[in-house]
Amino acid sequence: MKKTFLFGVVMAALTFAVSPAVAADIKFDKSIPFGKSGFESLTKDFGTAIGYKNLAPAESLGVTGFDVGLEMSATSIDKNSTHWQSAFGKDAPGYLVVPKLRVRKGLPLGIDVGAIYSYVPGSNIKLYGVELSKSIIEGGIATPAVGVRTTYTKLAGVNDLGLQTYGVDASVSKGFLMLTPYAGVGMLWVKSEARGVLKNPPFSLSDVSTSIPRYFGGVKVTPFPLFSVTAEVEYADTAVYSLKAAVNF
Repeated sequence: MKKTFLFGVVMAALTFAVSPAVAADIKFDKSIPFGKSGFESLTKDFGTAIGYKNLAPAESLGVTGFDVGLEMSATSIDKNSTHWQSAFGKDAPGYLVVPKLRVRKGLPLGIDVGAIYSYVPGSNIKLYGVELSKSIIEGGIATPAVGVRTTYTKLAGVNDLGLQTYGVDASVSKGFLMLTPYAGVGMLWVKSEARGVLKNPPFSLSDVSTSIPRYFGGVKVTPFPLFSVTAEVEYADTAVYSLKAAVNF
């Protein structure tokens, strides 16, 4: 009962924290046009926000392992920038907060697969993604675990903007009692497609592709069996703060 109550509290907190952060559709305001450099900045900012977050130690879940939970990422954005002012119609937030439902499953040979889905309440922002990870070193009492991962995400729901991200990273982790800290580095490739209003005057933008180095670190806390909370800080084009509450089988 205690574990169920705690899980419910964390889930509710993550869900309701999103509502006041983003409460508007992204519909680009023609009265606030921006050029190529602005579109490149928007691509990096938005790509960083929707890119697949690590939020897991390096070791694999194991053949019978299963992890399902709710995560929330808050990405710092410059609300005074022209591209975000245009995107949110002069009322851009300071953080772009994205909640996600996330599922991971362990497979043989130290391989894990996973998927995410997100809908930001009060907006037209939706996204989905997939991940594939491999434990290179499982780790032990005296040695850390080392893993690699590849990811993909795709923005949906925003009619005037197509956005996709591809990522690769490597991480290391070491468990101590109920704590498992981890850290890693990687690259994120972002491709944006100008659609609808963005393809026409006054914007007249072309598609953009860019790459962003990323660095992250976090800690997984397992206060009870079958339940964990993971907190992470990532820096790519900007800072991203993430929290995940999950049930682990």
